[in-house]
Parts: sequence; C-alpha cells; structure tokens
Amino acid sequence: MASFSVHANANPVTCGTIPFLLDVQSEVLSGLGTRLMVPLYRRDAVPGPPIASLTPVLTFQGVPLVAMFPEMAGVPRRCLGAQVGELAAARPEVMAAMDLMLAGF
Repeated sequence: MASFSVHANANPVTCGTIPFLLDVQSEVLSGLGTRLMVPLYRRDAVPGPPIASLTPVLTFQGVPLVAMFPEMAGVPRRCLGAQVGELAAARPEVMAAMDLMLAGF
C-alpha cells in the first residue's frame, strides 16, 4: 500500500456516493494497522462548488471526484477495499489541501 493509492470503498452504504478512498499516509508509518484516508465523492453528490484549495476535484478513471479532506480519517487496513489505482500525479493538490487542514495555509 502506498501513499496516493486509491481504494474501492468497501462500505455498501456509502459506496454509491463515495466510490473511492485516497490513501494520504506516509510509507514511514506503514507498520500501523490503520491508513489515513480521504473520501473521494462523486462530483454530483457534493452540493455547490467545491473549495479548490480544501476539497480539490481530482480525476480518477476519467471521472471527476471531490477529495473531501475535512472528512479524512484513520481507517483500519482490514476495512479497506481493493487498491484500484493511484493518484500520485495529484500530489500538489493533495499536499496543498493537507497544508490547509493542518497548518492553516
């Protein structure tokens, strides 16, 4: 499992709205039993325009998804769905949103 890997949402209740989760945890912490994940919402499931610096729109498999950084959470590894790809190319947007969440800028 690597930082910026994308996993299918294994939760049958939320997978229609949040089809994927983005792993933003450093590999330095790979021994932990949890991963820090950001839900990737379908664009049409998010009311109003996203806040570009906090909830960037990322394209995965040709689909625009809103990365909801305010909802990031630690998820037990055993609860993660299959890895279905990665978004390493979105590193600048991801790091900018993380900086805003953690440092306020």
